[in-house]
Amino acid sequence: MSKDYFEDDTFENDNYTVAPFSKGEYDSCTFTNCVFTNVDLSGISFADCIFDRCDLSMVKLRNTTFRDVQFNHCKLLGLRFDECNGFLLSFSFDDCILNFSSFYKQKLKGTRFTNCKLEETEFAEADLTNAVFSNCDLTKAVFDRTVLENADFRTSFNFSIHPETNRISKAKFSAHTIAGLLNQYNIIVE
Repeated sequence: MSKDYFEDDTFENDNYTVAPFSKGEYDSCTFTNCVFTNVDLSGISFADCIFDRCDLSMVKLRNTTFRDVQFNHCKLLGLRFDECNGFLLSFSFDDCILNFSSFYKQKLKGTRFTNCKLEETEFAEADLTNAVFSNCDLTKAVFDRTVLENADFRTSFNFSIHPETNRISKAKFSAHTIAGLLNQYNIIVE
């Protein structure tokens, strides 16, 4: 099967659950108000692309490449980012819903999550050095053997991070959310 190459293209209001999405490489493309729910994006490459107000819930990401990709106001429920091509993997998330997704073992240095819902999202064994979680809901998010050095959690909430099982040197937390580091001790912080 031949793959297509798309550069500087704009895709608007497309529903790929009805019409097929072309396999290939997408460079500097913009996707606006597109529906990808349950679509197989395996093996596709996205570089310098923007997804704005798209629904990518439950898409398949086996060996998918994301390089400098922005997700804005997107619904990304249950995504297995751990199956993506990890080479030069980089993206940012602004006002996105990423509940039940997995970033297991991915290198996500410097990744920005802004105003995101990350409920029950898995970050086990991921490298989140210098990552920024700005005003994010991390209810039941999993941090286990995660590298969180210099990560910024000052404005995020509902997280539970165990200092003994994660690397948190120089990570930033605010005084009103510090209880998220003490949950495992079953103490009361007022």
